[in-house]
Amino acid sequence: MSTVGLYVPGDGPLYRLPAGAKLLALLLVGVGLIAAADHRVALTALAVALVLYPLVGLPLGRAWSVLRVLWPFLLAIGLFQILFGEWQTALRLCAQLAALVLLANLVTLTTRVREMLDLFAWMVRPLRHVGADPARIALVLALTIRSIPMVAAAWQAAREGYLARGLTGYPHLLVVPVIVQLLRMADATGEALVARGIDEATRR
Repeated sequence: MSTVGLYVPGDGPLYRLPAGAKLLALLLVGVGLIAAADHRVALTALAVALVLYPLVGLPLGRAWSVLRVLWPFLLAIGLFQILFGEWQTALRLCAQLAALVLLANLVTLTTRVREMLDLFAWMVRPLRHVGADPARIALVLALTIRSIPMVAAAWQAAREGYLARGLTGYPHLLVVPVIVQLLRMADATGEALVARGIDEATRR
């Protein structure tokens, strides 16, 4: 089973940065946005995040696909804050969330899965002293990353079938096909792991 992430091949400066440096920068940006607590700073970060996509050679459509998924949550957060708080707070929270998600997605798009897993395996290496297996933890992370496109594919397939049958106004009908498809994928993943002897240590 190959681990397929969201990495998009490229050779820009951001691609050449180590995974650890990119994650550290993302963490610092997040801390800075929260500490500043200013809607103008948050909007600036959002604008920078959007500009970074074409600068590293990625189309703005990549950013739009993220925002398209995120907008219902942003709308809910914004409406709640406007109703029970202030519009500046609503604007700040929505801009902060959008900026951080876009930047996190940018890190994912420009970082090979193997680099990310090697970094996580190195970070959890001290847990060996309490009986944890860094390799298995890295495997769990690999499967988690692999599940992102799997879930998206399952949802897209269910939605296409839903529209092909002319069904409208019954979005709950998408739930069962998606769950069934994910269970099949999980079955296939489990069989692949068993075929490669991944669970031999736990069977003994």
